[in-house]
Amino acid sequence: MKGKRAAKKEQPRRWSARVTRESNVLDLEPGVFTWSDPKRIARSLKRSAEKSVRRKGTPYQSAMSMLNFYINRAGKNLSTERKRLLARTKRELRTLFGRSG
Repeated sequence: MKGKRAAKKEQPRRWSARVTRESNVLDLEPGVFTWSDPKRIARSLKRSAEKSVRRKGTPYQSAMSMLNFYINRAGKNLSTERKRLLARTKRELRTLFGRSG
């Protein structure tokens, strides 16, 4: 078998979809990132983060991380309007958690 390499199993390209579906951190409401109301999305993320017993950071960190993960993974597939809505969601999340930054 000299010169032959073992076939390397290729990683699936959609690992982020699996992370979103099977995340061990937050149990998100179905379709939360498709909603059109930033306040509703932020409230849902806050509720999920506060309810979770599996998170490692604070509820604020977990909620913001999940939102950022979604934004970063969706990347260039997000419309400008959707990016603006998710930016407003970040501001709402900061307000709900009493953060000013």
